[in-house]
Amino acid sequence: MKNCCSKTSSGAIRGTINLRRTASPVSPDAAVSRVQITDMCCPVEEQMIQRRLGDMPGVEQLSFNLMQRVLTVRHQPAARQPMLAALRELGFAPRLLDAAQPTPVSAKKPLRSWPLLLAACAAALAEAAHWFGLHEGVQAALAALAIVACGVNTWRRGWLALRNGNLNINALMSIAVTGALLIGQWPEAAMVMVLFTLAERLEARSQDRARNAVAALMDLAPPRARVRQADGSWQTLPVQEVMPGSTVNIRPGERIALDGIITQGDSAIDQAAITGESVPVDKAPGDKVFAGTLNSTGSFDYQVTHLAGESTLANIVAAVEQAQASKAEIHHLVDRFARIYTPVVLALALLVATLPAIWLGDWQGWIYKALVLLVIACPCALVISTPVTLISGLTLAARNGILIKGGIWLESGRAIRWLALDKTGTLTRGQPELRSVQPCAEWDDAQSLALAASLASHSTHPVSQAIGRASTPAMAVSAFRELPGRGIQGTLADQTWWLGNHRLMQAVTVLTPAIEQQRTQLEAAGNTVVMLANAAQVVALFAVADGLKAGSREAIAELHQLGVKTVMLSGDNQTTVAAIAAEVGIDRALGEQLPQDKLDAVAALTQSGTTAMVGDGINDAPALARADIGIAMGVMGSDTALATADVALMDDDLRKLPQFIRCSRMTWRILRQNIALAIGLKVLFLLLTLMGWGTLWMAVFADVGASLLVTANGLRLLRMKL
Repeated sequence: MKNCCSKTSSGAIRGTINLRRTASPVSPDAAVSRVQITDMCCPVEEQMIQRRLGDMPGVEQLSFNLMQRVLTVRHQPAARQPMLAALRELGFAPRLLDAAQPTPVSAKKPLRSWPLLLAACAAALAEAAHWFGLHEGVQAALAALAIVACGVNTWRRGWLALRNGNLNINALMSIAVTGALLIGQWPEAAMVMVLFTLAERLEARSQDRARNAVAALMDLAPPRARVRQADGSWQTLPVQEVMPGSTVNIRPGERIALDGIITQGDSAIDQAAITGESVPVDKAPGDKVFAGTLNSTGSFDYQVTHLAGESTLANIVAAVEQAQASKAEIHHLVDRFARIYTPVVLALALLVATLPAIWLGDWQGWIYKALVLLVIACPCALVISTPVTLISGLTLAARNGILIKGGIWLESGRAIRWLALDKTGTLTRGQPELRSVQPCAEWDDAQSLALAASLASHSTHPVSQAIGRASTPAMAVSAFRELPGRGIQGTLADQTWWLGNHRLMQAVTVLTPAIEQQRTQLEAAGNTVVMLANAAQVVALFAVADGLKAGSREAIAELHQLGVKTVMLSGDNQTTVAAIAAEVGIDRALGEQLPQDKLDAVAALTQSGTTAMVGDGINDAPALARADIGIAMGVMGSDTALATADVALMDDDLRKLPQFIRCSRMTWRILRQNIALAIGLKVLFLLLTLMGWGTLWMAVFADVGASLLVTANGLRLLRMKL
């Protein structure tokens, strides 16, 4: 579990995949290789690989994920083996991963502990020999034993880094220990190497917790499933062999292995792993079930709908891993600072080693101070302060049913000032019902409803479907057209009919004062009014209403407590939208909004602060794309929403919106703490060294100790509640 820099750096959580360069236009026939490099953990390793592979013929694109320690290369097929050979020459051990293979949870076998124990004993004895004034040869022998037992790998990596023009922590530590040996600081050189190796291993374990927190979700789905065979018997098969359409049986207390739809039986299922819901959900034939969820008391059969690698659970893991590929702005700032910090401290170390000694003498003392500065020069604690924290924040959100597609969105969520919400399917249940029919003139209820239902049966809009469910369509419809944001049009019995809202009726027919009065009364009662008309007149008015989702009022109240203002954007009429907004407590309500109107409204809101848009991920696509953060509601199993939204709430609970904002703010608070801690410790020990009080032991603490502290602080997020 070697952790070269002992700090997973630059790329990870909130971003980790950095597109480094394109040597030539990306070829359509290029291959993509995912390579796991367990010792790639610092920006300096990233730069080393970039310099070596960047100019290789056939290599077109490099993407780095330092938290997962995976390099993704787009290249010509013939360049794969030379690329792997070049990585080996740099001292790495590249391992090709399958394109669909999740990053392995365990990167290396556990390292043997006895060499480190031997080294610690030898270093302690060297210190004792120095304390009791034993011969320097004894001290040197014990120190050499300690360094050889635990430091050969560090020296090897340090030499490879120096040979390739990089100064990572291995190179800096190798120089410092070698320099200490040359000036006769035997016990201290040995103890520094032991402490560095020990801290490195501890830190590697801490980082593995963050690195594997989401990937471990895949273990929730069992590796085998009980599948019905052609002869009606049941056979337990690996999930990779189960094809869509197969029938799988689930018994009480078992976890579901694959996504599917229940065909027989019923039960209650704990879906916390997917949605974050704390209460099991009742399921019956026709309902979806998801891999990784836990069956409770019932037994049922279900038909598989997705391959194992395409399940909702697999999509969540893949999406969060991809989130590690998009660096947040704060991560870029940290990287830029680190690139300046290291050369500055190195130059300072060179000056400390030479100028004071030239004027004041005592070369050995000033060289020792310079060696201390060399160890302090590594910016690893600072660089890792962001990725560990961000991946912990992403994992915390995923555990609560909030899928954040990138660290940039996790960071941006804290600054949301406006939240725009669609009405149907977001604030309301999305299952409107027909409340009343009010025919006009000579038309009666049944005749009007039959006409409207015939038209509505061809539409997918929830309001049209409510009318279609209320009656059996009785007439054939031709020349059917959807009129976005207004309604529908079709020909019945050689006559053109329209079914839609007030805006549509104003454009196609005559609206009498009596009809306007009827419409106003129905809308004032919180109904959505849909009118059926021909070119001559309005035939009937239909009052449709959609109930609020559970938790809508509570969610809006929590958003207001967080300082977020809310606005509803809906295609419904202004009166109905205003009534629902007042019932929920929303600050502003805009009705009769076409897709372009929603887009314009969101664009205007972004001028006054960070704006998020909440919708279904498809119908509100323009507004979702224009918002600073697009949030899709209730997208379990929806590949489209997972692909297009910046943030996806894995069920229909609006209360996850304030949870997302709280998660973002908690993550940002710990990020600031970590950056302050990393920089503060470096500055403190830098000053102590310049004042003559710093030692190599202190320098090791300033480096690996600070890394341990920021890692542990970042991991606190995994234990927090939203």
